[in-house]
Amino acid sequence: MAGSGGGAKEDTFNVLDLAEYTKNRPWWHKIFAPNSGSSAEKYNVATQLVIGGVTGWCTGFIFQKVGKLAATAVGGGFFLLQIANHTGYIKVDWKLVERDVNKAKQQLKFHSSGNKMSPEVKSKVDEVIIFMKKNVILTGGFAGGFLLGMAS
Repeated sequence: MAGSGGGAKEDTFNVLDLAEYTKNRPWWHKIFAPNSGSSAEKYNVATQLVIGGVTGWCTGFIFQKVGKLAATAVGGGFFLLQIANHTGYIKVDWKLVERDVNKAKQQLKFHSSGNKMSPEVKSKVDEVIIFMKKNVILTGGFAGGFLLGMAS
């Protein structure tokens, strides 16, 4: 039972203002600042290599698994179509296929003769090149990690 002699103890709590707390933390400000700059300005070389390597490995690993799945699906589909064609379930008009392939070849030759990129693609390519130049170590880590992810 409760003792009758003691008074009620009041607990006091300090209120933490998260906005002020994060302003005084340099690592937080570096990550989320509006003009944060390239990763070369924010992180040391080892951190850049680790971040690039881990993200590259994850991307390569997923790319490998999805690629195997896609190759299996496409190959299996062609295999089933050949079986269906051989057993007589479907008939392929090979002259029509040849005509369409030749038409596609002509269109590819026509479009590849210009070698002009659309302005949207050119601007995106320029953005990627600028990013790669600013973050050479991160990009190198990503490339190495991607190759390791593809190999695992």
